[in-house]
Amino acid sequence: MRTRPPTIRRRTRLAALAAAVGLTVSACAGAGSLTGGGADAITIAIVSNSQMQDAISLSGQFEQAHPGIKLHFVSLPENEARAKITASVATGGGEFDAVMVSNYETQMWAKNGWLTDLQPYIAADPSYDAADFIPSLRSALSVNGDMYSVPFYGESSFLMYNKKLFAAAGITIDPNPTWDEVAQYAAKLDDRAAKRYGICLRGDPGWGEVLAPLDTVINAYGGRWFDQNWNAQLTSPQVERAVSMYVDLVRRYGEPGAAASGFQECANLMAQGQTAMWYDATSAVSVLEDPATSAVHGDVGYVPAPRAVKGDNGWLYTWSLGIPAKSSHKDAAWQFVSWMTSKQYIAGVAKTLGPSHVPPGSRESTYQLPAYAAVAQAYAGPTLTAMQKADQLHPTVDPVPYTGIQFLAIPEFQDLGTLVSQQISAAVAGQVSVAKALEQSQQYAENVGKSYQKGS
Repeated sequence: MRTRPPTIRRRTRLAALAAAVGLTVSACAGAGSLTGGGADAITIAIVSNSQMQDAISLSGQFEQAHPGIKLHFVSLPENEARAKITASVATGGGEFDAVMVSNYETQMWAKNGWLTDLQPYIAADPSYDAADFIPSLRSALSVNGDMYSVPFYGESSFLMYNKKLFAAAGITIDPNPTWDEVAQYAAKLDDRAAKRYGICLRGDPGWGEVLAPLDTVINAYGGRWFDQNWNAQLTSPQVERAVSMYVDLVRRYGEPGAAASGFQECANLMAQGQTAMWYDATSAVSVLEDPATSAVHGDVGYVPAPRAVKGDNGWLYTWSLGIPAKSSHKDAAWQFVSWMTSKQYIAGVAKTLGPSHVPPGSRESTYQLPAYAAVAQAYAGPTLTAMQKADQLHPTVDPVPYTGIQFLAIPEFQDLGTLVSQQISAAVAGQVSVAKALEQSQQYAENVGKSYQKGS
C-alpha cells in the first residue's frame, strides 16, 4: 500500500488515457461488417455483457429493416471497452459512430463537447417516446434538458434475502430495514458449520466494485466525500461509522475471502443458497431468478437499500448509447441507437428471446409488458421504485459540490476511487485498520479537493 498520496490533478484525465491505451480495434464476431468503408457502414463500441450480446444477435433484424446501413461491432469486457471508448472519444479519433457509456461519463463528456446532442433526433421521432424513460435516468443523461445518451438498461440497488432461511429462523424482515437490523439478521443467520453466511458484500478493490455499495452506506450514515468547499471528509465521524459497520459486518458474518469478492462471487453464493442476504444491484435478478442458474429462484425477497440517518439509498447506474461528436455517420448511428433503445426492441426481445432477456430498468413501459410482468412479479416493483427514487443530484444528507450516488461525477474519481477502494479492501482483509485506511484515503481526497479549491 502507498504511504504517500500521489498527485491527482483536476484537469480532465480522460484524454490522457489515449497515450496509454492503443486504439487498435478488434471486432467481435457479430452481425454486419465494414465493406469498403461505405457511407452508411457504422462501427459500434459495446460492452460484452449478456444483454448487449443479445442485441448483437438480433442486429440482423435492424440491417434487414435498414438495408443501407451495415453494422460493425467492437465488443469488449467492461474495463477494456471503457478504456478504448474513452481514449477514442476524448481525442476525437472518430473510430466509433456509436459508443456505450454510462451516467458517470455522459454529462462530463457532453460538457466537453465530445458527444452529439441527441435531442433534435428525439424530437423528430415522436414514436421514440423519450418521456417513457425512467425520469432519474433521463435526468442523469441530460445537460440543460437535452439527452446526450439514451439508456439501454438501468439499475439501482436493493437488499436481497433468502425467504426460506428467514422463515426457518423465525425472522420477519423489516420491509424498509436499517443497517443495524441487517447486522442483527446476519448474526442470527450466519452458520459457519453449514458453510452458510449471514450476508455477502463486495470487498474487491475498484471504484465500481467495493465502493459501489459502500458509497451508498456512507450516504445512509450521513457521510460525504467532500463538503461544499471541497474539503475532504473521509475521516469524519459519519464516514468512519459507515465504513466500520460495513467492514465489521462482512468480516464477522460475510463470505470467506471477502476482500476479493465482487458482484459475480456474491451472485454465485446467493444463487446456491450459501448466503442469507446480499446487498447489490437490482440487475442481480437475472441470475437469482433464472432456473438455469439459481437454486433459490422464486425464494428470494427484495427490500430497499438499508437506511440509517438517510433513506432511499439505492444507487443509480445505466449503460447507455451515445454518438461521438466526431462521428461521420451520425444519422445512420442514430437509426441504430434508437432501434436498440426503443420500446419496440424491448418487446421484441421478450417475444424472441424470452422475458428473462429483457434489458431492465430503462423504460417504464417495460414493466407493463404482460410477459415481463409475469416473470418479474417479485422484483419489478422494488426495482422500479428504487430506480425512481434514486437521486444523483442530491445523494447526501449535507450539501456536496458533486453529483453521483455510488460514484462522484468528476474526472478524477477513476483514480481517486480506485486508490480509496484499495484501502477499504485492505481493511476488509484485516491488513489495516479502518482508521488507518480512512486516514490514507483522506490524503488522496485532499489532493483532489485542493485542485478544485485552487480552481486549477
